[in-house]
Amino acid sequence: MANTFAPFGFRQYSGNGSAPTYEQVEMQIKSDYTTAIFYGDAVLQDANGYITRAGDAPTTQLAGVFQGCKYLSTSQKRTVWSNYWPGSDNNGSIYAYVVNDPNARFLVQAGSTTNVTQAGVGASISLAGGSSGNTSNGISGMYVETLGTSSTAPFRVISLVTDPPGSNGTDTASNANYVIVGFLNVSTKTLVTI
Repeated sequence: MANTFAPFGFRQYSGNGSAPTYEQVEMQIKSDYTTAIFYGDAVLQDANGYITRAGDAPTTQLAGVFQGCKYLSTSQKRTVWSNYWPGSDNNGSIYAYVVNDPNARFLVQAGSTTNVTQAGVGASISLAGGSSGNTSNGISGMYVETLGTSSTAPFRVISLVTDPPGSNGTDTASNANYVIVGFLNVSTKTLVTI
């Protein structure tokens, strides 16, 4: 059964913490940052310590994976807890929740032209879809592609998803299969050579 390409960003799979917060830390989004950040997006940290949404194939260290935010809504006149930052409607600080534990693992889909096989386990892998996300549900459109050996790639392939057999993403012979990845180039981890 061929896989259906329907990316959903980076979903927390495991780590050192426990549900529901795992290894989330609070960071800030600059109050005038107008780019939407979706649940499951990889994020970077700018020179002033604010997080920004990662673009395609970043080679700078990630700050982590975005898990939602809270901010004082101008339109609703109350504090809003949201799984994504819409890029506007705030009055003051925007507090983001980010998973940055260097041992965290994430479920993610490979690109529509990418097939990650068992031979790709242990390789570095880049991210793509940095300009997509669903404003209806706030879910990321990021996915992974381009296996390699670069220590500046954001993630490393840990394993393939094969269960339950026959479900979307478990066909490892087709493009757009699901993989488990871990951080390779994140600010809380020392770079390693692959």
